[in-house]
Amino acid sequence: MLMPSHPINEPILGYAPGSEERRALQAELDRQMAEVVDIPCIINGEEVYTGVTTTQVIPHDHGHIIANVHLAGRAEMEAACDAAVRAQQDWIKLGLEGRCAVFERCADLLAGDWRMQVNAATMLNQSKTAFQAEVDAACELIDFWRFNCHYARDFHDDFQPLISPEGVQNSTEIRPLEGFVLAITPFNFTSIAGNLPSAPAIVGCTSVWKPSRNSYHSNYVLMQLMMEAGLPAGVINFLPGSGAEITEIALANPDFAGLHFTGSTATFQGLWQEIGLALPNLRSYPRIVGETGGKDFVVAHPDCDRQGLLVALLRGAFEFQGQKCSAASRAYIPQSVWNAISDDLCAEIGKIKMGDARDFTNFMTAVIDQRAFDKITGYIARARVRDCCRIIVGGSSDDSTGWFIEPTIIVTTNPTSETMVEEIFGPVLTVFVYDDDDFDNVLRMCDEASPYALTGSIFSSDESNIQKAFNVLRFTAGNFYINDKPTGAVVGQQPFGGARASGTNDKAGGPLNLLRWISPRSVKRAIDIPQDWSYPFMGED
Repeated sequence: MLMPSHPINEPILGYAPGSEERRALQAELDRQMAEVVDIPCIINGEEVYTGVTTTQVIPHDHGHIIANVHLAGRAEMEAACDAAVRAQQDWIKLGLEGRCAVFERCADLLAGDWRMQVNAATMLNQSKTAFQAEVDAACELIDFWRFNCHYARDFHDDFQPLISPEGVQNSTEIRPLEGFVLAITPFNFTSIAGNLPSAPAIVGCTSVWKPSRNSYHSNYVLMQLMMEAGLPAGVINFLPGSGAEITEIALANPDFAGLHFTGSTATFQGLWQEIGLALPNLRSYPRIVGETGGKDFVVAHPDCDRQGLLVALLRGAFEFQGQKCSAASRAYIPQSVWNAISDDLCAEIGKIKMGDARDFTNFMTAVIDQRAFDKITGYIARARVRDCCRIIVGGSSDDSTGWFIEPTIIVTTNPTSETMVEEIFGPVLTVFVYDDDDFDNVLRMCDEASPYALTGSIFSSDESNIQKAFNVLRFTAGNFYINDKPTGAVVGQQPFGGARASGTNDKAGGPLNLLRWISPRSVKRAIDIPQDWSYPFMGED
């Protein structure tokens, strides 16, 4: 049997009752619950304990502290930027194969002995179920590391000049950016947190990593894993602390070379403006790569698979507590379909169990923190008193022990109501029910309703309707799904990203993202060296 010429996706463990992986994960959860980790900054490979600390709690049990985190101050931030600059030359000299060896070792460790530690940390730190943690913290990050190495290996051959005339040898050197990349990472996916500093590193950049304040614990475990795999000092520097301060310090350094960002649209736009103002003092024009918000849609045609639509709405909206930038957040459903599925959909949602991530029978857990809880419940409260909106399932919440919000569906008669157009980032789905013969208008409505363009899906059994939606919604989603939920992109299968207010669409999980971190050098070598400065046209008649 021939082996594939590319990596394969990491198999997802099932954690079924009685399985070995279930027992191992439960034991690791118990171990981590019994300790409080002291988390330092990591600067030039050294642990730095600043003494200025904050606590990390479990979202579904927010009275339980799992870590004390030492926050970086200005001195640590400056030291991290300097360390990244100093480390780059040796990192480049190591060569692509040497760099790939480090991150493929990271993947092997995560697939093996570190799997349960990273998964358990993600379950406790970000309140994810075992399956959610397995898909995110283990499988997706393993895939990022393996596939990114694979893509990078092809660049040298793929981008060589097509022509070298006689006497000339032309070539392209695949150089990294000159300087360091600032990686600002989100809480909701451990895999994204690991990928944003490491993807540029594979092609020779060095990174200053600012993790989210809500995922310091799981992200620190990843940093430990990378160091265990042989990551040289200074290549990635781990800096818990103020995003505003870290950005200020990074932009004051002339060697700031790029921003790799996942987070809110408003924050990203502000960072872009700050980078523009900093340009006169920078050595080069920085690369700016960002994946930001989403208001992801499902559009159904009257001829759709109704049970498939029901499953897609439930999973797409409520898995991961809706804390995915790709989560189904608005749906346009024809009246006939809604009449047929709405009662069953509400009944199925009523079966969802929610609670502690350590209880493997739960489908949902808590949202990430009090700020998120207040924001999401605010949207629900405002919808409750609006004449155009009706809450048909869920709507309740409880923050006494953990930040729990019921899976909620709002039906609206106003397609531009607040919860139809604004990103909520929680377990809230808003449905607009349209007349069966109004499909064409609904497609235009979907395209124009939101500034975002991250993910979306169309449900129809007729290819002509699918094609119509495909064309009308061309620029409405960077990841487009046909007869499936608008979420769940897989590395090596559906490179991820969106445009408009959703980001720069540089496609994490594919080669296009890595290309953003290189600065090619064209090289011409003269074999037949000219010996005469004159040209034939200069001769006399």
